[in-house]
Amino acid sequence: MQITASMVKELRERTGSGMMECKKALQEAEGNIDVAIENMRKSGMAKADKKSGRIAAEGRVVIAISEDGKKAAVVEVNCETDFVSGGEDFLSFVTAIANTALNTQPADIDALSAMTLDGSSETIEEARKAKIVKIGENIQLRRFELLSTENGMFGSYLHGARMGVLVEMENGNEDLIKDVAMHIAASNPVCVSEADVSAELLEKEKDILRAQALESGKPADIVEKMLAGRIRKYLAEITLLGQAFVKNPDITVETLLSDAGATVNTFVRFEVGEGIEKKVENFADEVMAQVNG
Repeated sequence: MQITASMVKELRERTGSGMMECKKALQEAEGNIDVAIENMRKSGMAKADKKSGRIAAEGRVVIAISEDGKKAAVVEVNCETDFVSGGEDFLSFVTAIANTALNTQPADIDALSAMTLDGSSETIEEARKAKIVKIGENIQLRRFELLSTENGMFGSYLHGARMGVLVEMENGNEDLIKDVAMHIAASNPVCVSEADVSAELLEKEKDILRAQALESGKPADIVEKMLAGRIRKYLAEITLLGQAFVKNPDITVETLLSDAGATVNTFVRFEVGEGIEKKVENFADEVMAQVNG
């Protein structure tokens, strides 16, 4: 059967694949577009599985907030290059995932992956694999977090595509919540207040600081006083309320909120690729390795 340009055009529009790939698929399917699509999906899944082991440390963070302002979702989706992450197609995909998470409130990544993608008939997992085939890069739905509030309001700050901060605040306003979100993006606090610091983290830091203080050779009672002071400083550095406000270092965030009569209940800060070990390629070393056989 003759494969016409209009048939190739229709298949490209329906799959987003390249012209030659579409023409080949139509030839193998003897002109049946539906069969060609099914075969392309089958081969695409295999290609996607092969790419799943490649490091994906670029990507986007997207935040979605419900119309009533009572629910919010933060999502990170990774790819391999900033060229792909900066594209409108990738942004639309991640935004649709964030909206899906917001609307369906899944329990975990597996549950979210099985949900039908917002605005699509495919599941997120099916759409993810299709994107891998179309784009040619590994794409991973890495993490998401859902928040809800009864008496507060949500505000967010996106620093480009790579960082997103979501804040839940009571008795605040849009300007204040944005200022606090920007502060969190810049200062990266571990938690809101000292009460939120885990006992495990605190004990680990105490052990480190105690060992450093003992090396000074000072008496045990002096060491304990030194330790108490250093712990106070440490807690101020890692808690949102204890940190100096980035826009006015003369006051703490706690003072800023207290003066406004506002309270931050919780926040989420996602930075693309944090914790992912990137493979650093050294071109000169690679060439020498090949030369040396």
